[in-house]
Amino acid sequence: MTDGIMSKAATMEIPINGSGDRGTLTEDESLEQDLQQVMVSGPNLNETSIVSGGYGGTTEGIIPTSSIKGPAVQYNPSFLGLRFLCAQGQGCHVKSHSPRRPFISPSKSAASRIASQVDRSPGSSMHQCHSNSSMTSEELSRGLAIEKFDIVKKWGINTYKCTKQMISERFGRGSRTVDLELETQIELLRDTKRKYESVLQLARSLTNHFYNMVQTQRALGDAFSDLSQKSPELQEEFGYNAETQKLLCKNGETLLGAVNFFVSSINTLVNKTMEDTLMTVKLYETARLEYDAYRTDLEELNLCPRDATTLSRIELAQQNFHTHKEKYEKLRGDVAIKLKFLEENKIKVMHKQLLLFHNAISAYFAGNQQQLDQTLKQFNIKLKTPGSDKPSWLEEQ
Repeated sequence: MTDGIMSKAATMEIPINGSGDRGTLTEDESLEQDLQQVMVSGPNLNETSIVSGGYGGTTEGIIPTSSIKGPAVQYNPSFLGLRFLCAQGQGCHVKSHSPRRPFISPSKSAASRIASQVDRSPGSSMHQCHSNSSMTSEELSRGLAIEKFDIVKKWGINTYKCTKQMISERFGRGSRTVDLELETQIELLRDTKRKYESVLQLARSLTNHFYNMVQTQRALGDAFSDLSQKSPELQEEFGYNAETQKLLCKNGETLLGAVNFFVSSINTLVNKTMEDTLMTVKLYETARLEYDAYRTDLEELNLCPRDATTLSRIELAQQNFHTHKEKYEKLRGDVAIKLKFLEENKIKVMHKQLLLFHNAISAYFAGNQQQLDQTLKQFNIKLKTPGSDKPSWLEEQ
């Protein structure tokens, strides 16, 4: 019986009209015509409907393969194999979608193979990679936003607690941690810095006035020298005064070099060394304020009733308190060390600079040019010759 059906399916030829209708042809005759054209042109799976049921089933399980993305799938079964399956009625249904190219619908196994190939296609991998990339960027942006929010939140809480503690201390309501020895040294440093700033300002003022005097002496010496040449009757008198003013101008420039060195050293001591120590002191005072603020917060929480919420808050407050306590103690040690080294450095620097200033001023006003030059050599001070800062005419070209 099977051989008869296969012979019938293989020998029947059914014409298809221009619109793709088969008229009144039977299903076996229509099947034979479609299979013959498939063997000539090959199936087009992009226009094929896959039927999950058997031949003549309902359309609930139809999956249009035109919606499947991916590489083209080659599906060219042999003519005898298709004829045998159709003869047995095992899930083979042929639908014609165009007048010139009829197509077949493979069975469940073929549909599963096509679906697995589509899942492994490069297009699907690229889409999945793009989706993972977009999700990663979104997660990164969300993580950064959460981190910034946490930073702002912590800063706000810390600022509130410190402001509250500072106001309480100003009005005498809150307690304050005090290291008497360290506080005394800090106040002494601030007072010393103010006095050194005053000395620095006066030394700069002296330098400016003395520079103007030296320039006046130079101009006066040039005027005396010019008059000595134009006034023969007073040539000797003008000549003496011109030489005296030129000598005073030279010694004044030497003294200016010593005073400028003194001013530069005091400026470094006041505005760099002392200022660096005071910056550490400011950090220490901020840490002390935070330490007292969190200590007060912990003391207030310890007075509240002990429930679950309060216990969790107390535990968090203890962690914050210990963190700020360690920070406060570390900065207190740093300040103590810097104050000690600053005091030693200040004594060395001021001993040298005060000796220089005294010897230079004494030698200048005593008129001892040799002692003045020896003072500059003793402290390794080199005077700049006039015009040494300007480039030569060869460098300007």
